[in-house]
Order: sequence, then C-alpha cells, then structure tokens
Amino acid sequence: MIGVYDYTVIATYLSLLLGLGGLYSAAQNEPLDAMLCLMLAGLLDAFDGRIARTKKDRTEQEKRFGIQIDSLNDLVCFGVLPAAIGWSMDCDRLWFLATMSFFALCALIRLAYFNVTEEERQGRTSENRAYYLGVPVTASAVLAPLFYLLSLRFALNCAVVYALGLFLLGVLYITPLHVKKPQLRGVAFLSVFGLGEFAVLLRVLTR
Repeated sequence: MIGVYDYTVIATYLSLLLGLGGLYSAAQNEPLDAMLCLMLAGLLDAFDGRIARTKKDRTEQEKRFGIQIDSLNDLVCFGVLPAAIGWSMDCDRLWFLATMSFFALCALIRLAYFNVTEEERQGRTSENRAYYLGVPVTASAVLAPLFYLLSLRFALNCAVVYALGLFLLGVLYITPLHVKKPQLRGVAFLSVFGLGEFAVLLRVLTR
C-alpha cells in the first residue's frame, strides 16, 4: 500500500476524520457541532508534529510525506471547515459568502507557501523551526470559536462578528509576520484555553 501508516501519522488521520465530521454537521446546519469538531481537530494537530519527531529513523520520504499530509489536512480542517461553519449560519448575503471564500483561499495560499519554504528549510538544516512566516492556519481552531462566543456574550450579530473575525484572520495568514513557534508550555496553554472554549460551547449546545 502506498502512503505511511505508522504511529507518526495517526493523529493527522484522526484529525481529518473530525474535519469531515465537522463538514457534515455544517451541511446539516449545525454550526455548534461543527465547531466542536474543529476544536478537537485542533487539539490533535497541536501534538502531531511532536509525535512524529519521536521517531528518529524517519526516512526523507516519510518526512516529506508528513509535511504534505499535515498541510492537506490543515486545509480541510482549518481552512475549509471554518468557512463551512459560516455558510451554515443561514446568512446568504453575498458579502458574507465572499468573506468565507476569501478566508479559505488565504488558508490555501498560506499552506502552499509553507510547504515550499519548509522543504527548502529542511534541505538546509535539521534544526526545528523557530518562527512561522504568517499566522498558522491552525489558529482558526481557537479563534473561530472565540468569534462565535464573543457574539453570543455581547448579543451581537453572529454572522457579522464571525465574518469580520475570519476576514482579519485570513489577512494575517498571508501577511509576512514573524510569529514565534509555541513551545510545549505555549501549546499547553492554548490547549487549556481551547478546552475552556469547548466546555462553554458544550453548555450552549445542551441548553
């Protein structure tokens, strides 16, 4: 069988399945269910790279395969899924639909650029990356739920807040900012913050 099937890629494969579950929920006009899938996919993505690096005998092909599947999965889970969540909010205004499409396009461009530069970087050095150029697309796993929750907390128009948030996030994806790559402590903090959002969303869902 072609592909890689060892423990280093399991988290990425599971993340994709969650992303597909989120897309199905969005298609059923259930944005909260889809948002929960987005956040769980983000939690898995936070640790997939660290899991992969525990295998010291990875071949060059396995490393390149890991880069590609990680970005392809990120496009589905953190580029397309947040846009689909927006489309499930029953707002059919052209500006809103265009904003969701713009966000997904920015995610695609950001990930393609990352793939190219990461392969070039790994050809020059074996050191781990210290900075990202542009905000990573995985930020949507934490920020998209935050936009949604802020609109509920302050009784604002959910579609407007969500669209504005995704528009700004999409711009940050393709803006050449140097963003420090979070270390384990930073990943743990973001995971705890995300779990807090997850708990609040569950409470809203079960009301």
